Amino acid sequence: MDTATRFRQTVIAWAANGEGATAGPFATTVRELAADLDLRTVVLVEGVSDRAAVEALAARRGRALAAEGVVVVPIGGATSITRFLRPLGPQGLGLRLVGLCDAAEQRFFLEGLERTGFGTGLTPGDLAALGFFTCHADLEDELIRALGTEGVQRVIDDQGDLRTLRTFQRQPAQRDRPVEAQLRRFMGTISGRKEHYARALTEALDPARLPEPLAGLLVRL
Repeated sequence: MDTATRFRQTVIAWAANGEGATAGPFATTVRELAADLDLRTVVLVEGVSDRAAVEALAARRGRALAAEGVVVVPIGGATSITRFLRPLGPQGLGLRLVGLCDAAEQRFFLEGLERTGFGTGLTPGDLAALGFFTCHADLEDELIRALGTEGVQRVIDDQGDLRTLRTFQRQPAQRDRPVEAQLRRFMGTISGRKEHYARALTEALDPARLPEPLAGLLVRL
């Protein structure tokens, strides 16, 4: 297991354990791993598919995030954000934190940022200045809009899943839904598919038409 993966897994365990921000075995291990990585930035994203997209876009730009001292950590949903901000941010290890959130979940990020020393009276307009970029619905929605439904279906075809998609679209619950909604639901029907397609769709993006949240985040890295 490489050092970046150990760091990521230890941080997730630390947050789940609810340990204090600056003391205990998890804190010690995270400090040691951060030093080994010469860590400068932790990217907090809601799920593993978001992590896959961020890492895929960085790789397309010829960037090796771990070598640059950057690690992407999925937090398991927006409601968990404070459990990661507190130990890693100003009240804990003082690491530089940035990330992605969904528009519907902004309130959790704003509350967490206020509680953990990033500012007071924060509004959605403050998130980007703090390094947290908002997806309109979620990152899958951003990728679908950037590629267009035809572009997404070409990627699905390239991945060998077009026949499966057509079968899915003929299901009674899907027939009358917009194609965009069908595509988003299709990607979440099997474990691992959402992560797989986050990476595949990101790799297919036109560099001139990157989703704004991804583009903004990459600049901050």
